[in-house]
Amino acid sequence: MQTTPAIKIKNLSKTYRGSDVPAVDSLSLTVPAGDIFGLLGPNGAGKTTVIHILCGLQSFDSGDVLVCNHSLRTQLNEVKRLIGVVPQDIALYPSLTAFENLKVFGGVWGMKGTALTERINELLTFFGLENSKHRYIRTFSGGMKRRINLIAGLLHRPQILFLDEPTVGVDVQSKNLIIDNLKAIHREGCTIVYTSHYMEEAEMLCTSIAFIDEGKLIAAGAPEALIAQSANCSSLEALYLQLTGKKLRD
Repeated sequence: MQTTPAIKIKNLSKTYRGSDVPAVDSLSLTVPAGDIFGLLGPNGAGKTTVIHILCGLQSFDSGDVLVCNHSLRTQLNEVKRLIGVVPQDIALYPSLTAFENLKVFGGVWGMKGTALTERINELLTFFGLENSKHRYIRTFSGGMKRRINLIAGLLHRPQILFLDEPTVGVDVQSKNLIIDNLKAIHREGCTIVYTSHYMEEAEMLCTSIAFIDEGKLIAAGAPEALIAQSANCSSLEALYLQLTGKKLRD
Protein backbone atom coordinates (compact mmCIF):
# COMPACT_ATOMS: atom_id res chain seq x y z
CA MET A 1 0.00 0.00 0.00
CA GLN A 2 1.46 3.31 -1.08
CA THR A 3 1.31 6.17 1.40
CA THR A 4 1.22 9.81 0.36
CA PRO A 5 4.54 11.44 1.35
CA ALA A 6 4.48 14.00 4.15
CA ILE A 7 6.54 16.34 1.96
CA LYS A 8 7.44 16.17 -1.72
CA ILE A 9 9.90 18.71 -3.15
CA LYS A 10 10.55 18.85 -6.89
CA ASN A 11 13.23 21.02 -8.53
CA LEU A 12 13.07 23.65 -5.77
CA SER A 13 15.26 26.71 -6.33
CA LYS A 14 15.80 29.94 -4.41
CA THR A 15 18.33 32.72 -4.97
CA TYR A 16 18.40 35.67 -2.60
CA ARG A 17 18.46 39.18 -3.98
CA GLY A 18 22.00 40.42 -4.49
CA SER A 19 23.46 36.91 -4.68
CA ASP A 20 24.75 35.15 -7.78
CA VAL A 21 24.73 31.77 -6.05
CA PRO A 22 21.45 29.94 -5.34
CA ALA A 23 20.75 29.08 -1.72
CA VAL A 24 18.70 26.12 -2.96
CA ASP A 25 19.58 24.68 -6.36
CA SER A 26 17.05 22.40 -8.16
CA LEU A 27 16.48 20.35 -5.01
CA SER A 28 14.21 17.30 -5.23
CA LEU A 29 13.44 15.42 -2.04
CA THR A 30 10.74 13.24 -0.50
CA VAL A 31 9.97 12.97 3.22
CA PRO A 32 7.99 9.78 3.91
CA ALA A 33 4.97 10.13 6.18
CA GLY A 34 5.68 8.98 9.72
CA ASP A 35 9.47 9.41 9.49
CA ILE A 36 11.90 11.26 11.71
CA PHE A 37 13.69 12.94 8.83
CA GLY A 38 17.06 14.61 9.31
CA LEU A 39 18.00 17.45 6.98
CA LEU A 40 21.76 17.68 7.47
CA GLY A 41 24.59 19.74 6.05
CA PRO A 42 27.25 22.32 6.86
CA ASN A 43 26.66 25.99 7.61
CA GLY A 44 25.38 27.73 4.50
CA ALA A 45 24.26 24.48 2.87
CA GLY A 46 20.68 25.72 2.43
CA LYS A 47 19.01 23.84 5.30
CA THR A 48 17.45 26.89 6.92
CA THR A 49 16.19 28.22 3.59
CA VAL A 50 14.54 24.88 2.83
CA ILE A 51 12.89 24.74 6.26
CA HIS A 52 11.68 28.34 5.97
CA ILE A 53 10.17 27.56 2.57
CA LEU A 54 8.43 24.43 3.87
CA CYS A 55 6.97 26.41 6.78
CA GLY A 56 5.68 29.15 4.49
CA LEU A 57 8.09 31.72 5.91
CA GLN A 58 10.09 32.19 2.69
CA SER A 59 9.10 32.42 -0.96
CA PHE A 60 10.83 30.37 -3.65
CA ASP A 61 11.69 31.07 -7.26
CA SER A 62 10.77 27.83 -9.02
CA GLY A 63 9.78 24.25 -8.44
CA ASP A 64 6.90 22.55 -6.63
CA VAL A 65 6.36 21.70 -2.98
CA LEU A 66 3.56 19.54 -1.58
CA VAL A 67 3.03 19.28 2.18
CA CYS A 68 0.51 16.59 3.13
CA ASN A 69 -0.56 16.72 -0.53
CA HIS A 70 -1.27 20.47 -0.27
CA SER A 71 0.50 22.89 -2.59
CA LEU A 72 2.59 25.56 -0.88
CA ARG A 73 1.82 27.92 -3.76
CA THR A 74 -1.97 27.68 -3.61
CA GLN A 75 -2.89 26.15 -0.24
CA LEU A 76 -0.52 27.81 2.21
CA ASN A 77 -3.18 28.44 4.87
CA GLU A 78 -4.12 24.75 4.88
CA VAL A 79 -0.45 23.79 5.17
CA LYS A 80 0.12 26.10 8.15
CA ARG A 81 -2.71 24.41 10.06
CA LEU A 82 -1.03 21.02 9.61
CA ILE A 83 2.48 21.90 10.78
CA GLY A 84 4.24 22.85 14.00
CA VAL A 85 7.44 24.87 14.00
CA VAL A 86 10.06 24.92 16.77
CA PRO A 87 12.82 27.41 15.91
CA GLN A 88 16.35 27.27 17.23
CA ASP A 89 15.92 30.69 18.84
CA ILE A 90 13.79 30.69 21.98
CA ALA A 91 10.49 32.29 20.94
CA LEU A 92 8.97 32.95 24.36
CA TYR A 93 7.89 35.96 26.42
CA PRO A 94 10.29 36.19 29.41
CA SER A 95 7.94 38.35 31.48
CA LEU A 96 5.13 35.76 31.33
CA THR A 97 4.91 32.43 33.12
CA ALA A 98 5.23 29.14 31.26
CA PHE A 99 1.48 28.61 31.47
CA GLU A 100 0.74 32.15 30.27
CA ASN A 101 3.10 31.73 27.32
CA LEU A 102 1.38 28.52 26.27
CA LYS A 103 -2.05 30.12 26.60
CA VAL A 104 -0.90 32.79 24.14
CA PHE A 105 0.44 30.23 21.65
CA GLY A 106 -2.66 28.08 21.99
CA GLY A 107 -4.79 31.11 21.25
CA VAL A 108 -2.92 31.64 18.00
CA TRP A 109 -4.20 28.20 16.93
CA GLY A 110 -7.75 29.02 17.99
CA MET A 111 -7.54 26.85 21.10
CA LYS A 112 -9.27 28.04 24.25
CA GLY A 113 -11.03 27.12 27.45
CA THR A 114 -10.81 23.74 29.13
CA ALA A 115 -9.44 21.99 26.04
CA LEU A 116 -6.45 24.31 25.90
CA THR A 117 -5.79 24.12 29.66
CA GLU A 118 -5.91 20.32 29.59
CA ARG A 119 -3.55 20.17 26.59
CA ILE A 120 -1.08 22.55 28.26
CA ASN A 121 -1.10 20.54 31.47
CA GLU A 122 -0.70 17.27 29.55
CA LEU A 123 2.39 18.53 27.72
CA LEU A 124 3.91 20.22 30.78
CA THR A 125 3.71 16.89 32.59
CA PHE A 126 5.08 15.03 29.55
CA PHE A 127 8.13 17.31 29.52
CA GLY A 128 8.62 17.30 33.30
CA LEU A 129 7.59 20.92 33.85
CA GLU A 130 4.27 20.57 35.67
CA ASN A 131 5.74 22.04 38.89
CA SER A 132 7.16 25.07 37.09
CA LYS A 133 4.16 26.19 35.07
CA HIS A 134 3.57 29.35 37.15
CA ARG A 135 7.22 30.43 37.13
CA TYR A 136 8.31 33.27 34.87
CA ILE A 137 10.22 32.18 31.77
CA ARG A 138 13.05 34.57 32.65
CA THR A 139 13.85 32.34 35.66
CA PHE A 140 14.09 29.16 33.57
CA SER A 141 17.30 27.36 32.64
CA GLY A 142 18.21 26.91 28.99
CA GLY A 143 16.94 23.34 28.99
CA MET A 144 13.60 24.34 30.51
CA LYS A 145 13.13 27.11 27.94
CA ARG A 146 13.95 24.67 25.16
CA ARG A 147 11.25 22.28 26.44
CA ILE A 148 8.63 25.06 26.62
CA ASN A 149 9.62 26.06 23.09
CA LEU A 150 8.88 22.50 21.99
CA ILE A 151 5.54 22.41 23.79
CA ALA A 152 4.45 25.60 21.99
CA GLY A 153 4.96 23.84 18.66
CA LEU A 154 3.00 20.75 19.75
CA LEU A 155 -0.11 22.28 21.30
CA HIS A 156 -2.32 21.91 18.22
CA ARG A 157 -1.21 18.31 17.47
CA PRO A 158 0.51 18.99 14.15
CA GLN A 159 0.85 16.29 11.51
CA ILE A 160 4.39 17.49 10.75
CA LEU A 161 6.75 19.01 13.32
CA PHE A 162 9.73 21.07 12.13
CA LEU A 163 12.63 21.20 14.59
CA ASP A 164 15.72 23.37 14.15
CA GLU A 165 18.53 22.24 16.49
CA PRO A 166 16.11 21.16 19.27
CA THR A 167 18.82 20.20 21.78
CA VAL A 168 21.37 22.94 21.21
CA GLY A 169 22.76 24.44 24.42
CA VAL A 170 20.93 22.17 26.86
CA ASP A 171 22.16 19.94 29.67
CA VAL A 172 22.46 16.17 29.22
CA GLN A 173 19.34 15.40 31.26
CA SER A 174 17.17 17.81 29.23
CA LYS A 175 18.67 16.51 25.99
CA ASN A 176 17.83 12.90 26.86
CA LEU A 177 14.28 13.82 27.88
CA ILE A 178 13.74 15.77 24.65
CA ILE A 179 15.04 12.89 22.52
CA ASP A 180 12.90 10.32 24.36
CA ASN A 181 9.81 12.51 24.05
CA LEU A 182 10.38 13.14 20.34
CA LYS A 183 10.51 9.37 19.82
CA ALA A 184 7.22 9.03 21.71
CA ILE A 185 5.61 11.79 19.62
CA HIS A 186 6.85 10.02 16.48
CA ARG A 187 5.29 6.73 17.63
CA GLU A 188 1.95 8.52 17.86
CA GLY A 189 2.15 9.22 14.10
CA CYS A 190 3.73 12.66 13.88
CA THR A 191 6.24 13.18 11.07
CA ILE A 192 9.30 15.05 12.35
CA VAL A 193 11.66 17.08 10.17
CA TYR A 194 14.82 17.77 12.11
CA THR A 195 17.99 19.76 11.49
CA SER A 196 21.10 19.42 13.60
CA HIS A 197 24.88 19.61 13.61
CA TYR A 198 25.04 16.70 16.07
CA MET A 199 25.65 13.71 13.82
CA GLU A 200 25.66 11.18 16.66
CA GLU A 201 22.25 12.43 17.77
CA ALA A 202 20.90 12.36 14.20
CA GLU A 203 22.16 8.80 13.70
CA MET A 204 20.38 7.71 16.89
CA LEU A 205 17.13 9.60 16.26
CA CYS A 206 16.44 9.71 12.52
CA THR A 207 14.75 7.00 10.46
CA SER A 208 15.83 8.72 7.23
CA ILE A 209 18.15 11.59 6.36
CA ALA A 210 19.25 13.81 3.51
CA PHE A 211 22.62 15.54 3.21
CA ILE A 212 22.58 18.81 1.30
CA ASP A 213 25.46 21.11 0.40
CA GLU A 214 25.52 24.27 -1.70
CA GLY A 215 21.76 23.94 -2.01
CA LYS A 216 21.92 20.52 -3.66
CA LEU A 217 21.07 17.02 -2.52
CA ILE A 218 24.20 14.89 -2.16
CA ALA A 219 22.83 11.76 -0.43
CA ALA A 220 19.57 10.48 1.05
CA GLY A 221 18.31 7.33 2.74
CA ALA A 222 18.26 5.48 6.05
CA PRO A 223 21.35 6.32 8.15
CA GLU A 224 22.43 2.71 8.60
CA ALA A 225 22.04 2.00 4.87
CA LEU A 226 24.07 5.04 3.85
CA ILE A 227 26.85 4.13 6.28
CA ALA A 228 26.88 0.53 5.03
CA GLN A 229 27.14 1.68 1.40
CA SER A 230 30.04 4.05 2.06
CA ALA A 231 33.72 3.24 1.94
CA ASN A 232 35.62 3.37 5.23
CA CYS A 233 32.80 5.02 7.22
CA SER A 234 31.57 3.50 10.45
CA SER A 235 29.38 6.40 11.63
CA LEU A 236 27.16 9.15 10.27
CA GLU A 237 29.74 11.76 11.30
CA ALA A 238 32.45 10.02 9.25
CA LEU A 239 30.10 9.85 6.26
CA TYR A 240 29.17 13.52 6.71
CA LEU A 241 32.85 14.53 6.58
CA GLN A 242 33.48 12.28 3.60
CA LEU A 243 30.62 13.87 1.66
CA THR A 244 31.07 17.51 2.67
CA GLY A 245 34.82 17.72 3.39
CA LYS A 246 36.68 19.10 6.36
CA LYS A 247 36.93 22.70 5.16
CA LEU A 248 35.53 25.15 7.72
CA ARG A 249 32.16 26.73 6.83
CA ASP A 250 31.88 30.11 8.54
